[in-house]
Amino acid sequence: MKFIKENLAVGFMLFALFLGAGNIIFPPELGQNAGTEFLPSIIGFLITGVGLPLIGIIAVAKNGGDLQVVANRIHPMFSAIFTAVIYLSIGPLFAIPRTGAVTYEIGIAPFLSEATKTSGVPLLITTLVFFAVVLYLSLNPTKLVDRIGKILTPALLIVIALLAIKSFVTPMGSFGEAQGVYVTKAFSESFVQGYLTMDVLASLVFGIVIVQSLQAKGIMERSKQVTITIFSGIVAALGLAFVYISLEYIGATSTEKIGYLGDGASIIAESARVLFGSAGNIILSLVIILACITTAVGLVSANATYFHKLFPSLSYKTLAVIFTLFSLVISNFGLSKLISITLPVLMFIYPIAIVLMFLVLFDQLFDRRPIVYSLSLIATALVSLYDGFKAAGIEVSWYENILSALPLYDQSIGWLIPAIVGLAIGWIIHLMTKNTYSARQ
Repeated sequence: MKFIKENLAVGFMLFALFLGAGNIIFPPELGQNAGTEFLPSIIGFLITGVGLPLIGIIAVAKNGGDLQVVANRIHPMFSAIFTAVIYLSIGPLFAIPRTGAVTYEIGIAPFLSEATKTSGVPLLITTLVFFAVVLYLSLNPTKLVDRIGKILTPALLIVIALLAIKSFVTPMGSFGEAQGVYVTKAFSESFVQGYLTMDVLASLVFGIVIVQSLQAKGIMERSKQVTITIFSGIVAALGLAFVYISLEYIGATSTEKIGYLGDGASIIAESARVLFGSAGNIILSLVIILACITTAVGLVSANATYFHKLFPSLSYKTLAVIFTLFSLVISNFGLSKLISITLPVLMFIYPIAIVLMFLVLFDQLFDRRPIVYSLSLIATALVSLYDGFKAAGIEVSWYENILSALPLYDQSIGWLIPAIVGLAIGWIIHLMTKNTYSARQ
């Protein structure tokens, strides 16, 4: 009991780190598309949105918490490129612009007329104000954001809980009909849609946050750090699972009242209006806007800090300005366009991140040999790179014919078997040469 009480705060901190714009907007859309296939859909989504991020947190924390140090076991060049790609993905390329776009879609758009929305001016004004606030807070270190975050996370949970309870007590309708590929592939499609949360990528970065937090408390013993990290990861995972199940259920039962909408932001905003009237929209909007601000500030700060360390000649403030302005521009493409741009990149890097974190978790079994890492990751990338091209609408028939023979390829997890084969070959090489190899630390 004492252990739980002492470390619950770490779990809530980790949950707050994960809970961002993507966690709110994707489950409702998934629910509308899955409809009567809700159960296989939510299971697939929970694997990539909850289970794998938990494993990622544990894997990196178990190895000291620093992704760059862990990735350096493969090759310094891979470490530098891969870590930079992860930071940029959860930063100015995708996640930060998404906070501005979601702020508009949930916080502002529900109160505008259709004619006003189409002009693009409200989105521009919203994002200008939003990113001005984000930049100011990023350039002026303060505990205000941290304090607001500690209030907002419970507030957002309460709002979601109220929406979920209301949708159970007075449902908007029954489960809608499954749409498109969800009729036959609800599990695999939802598994891939879980990539869009970017939680696996974030978990590889958040590990060091937990380790540093525990070290600040004087907890230096690695085994104790891992134990607490596992506990905090479970707390965060339970919180995320509650959010995902609730929001996907709301989406799945909403179609009778609000119809099929194009994105999760519109679905959750309209559902709040149906369930609680205009007051529901106002409360949801305020909480989402403030939550997106704190998320954006955290991501701008993390990216500016990391790249300042990588390029000392560029100051923290210069990088913060660059990342904020870049995010402002990208956010004005609109949420739907932003998601369509994001998916091809995630289809490529997500499988690599998943395979890497499993290898990291068990790499002492093969003495952390680069050959084992490399063969497994190269085999993964040969498939996931084409998945990314395909998601972008670029298809190469001869390559498609080769990959289509792979098990699970139709379910968009064709990279799994090649990753295992690459691991097996690397492991055999390791066993045959282990007597002449010095284990890496």
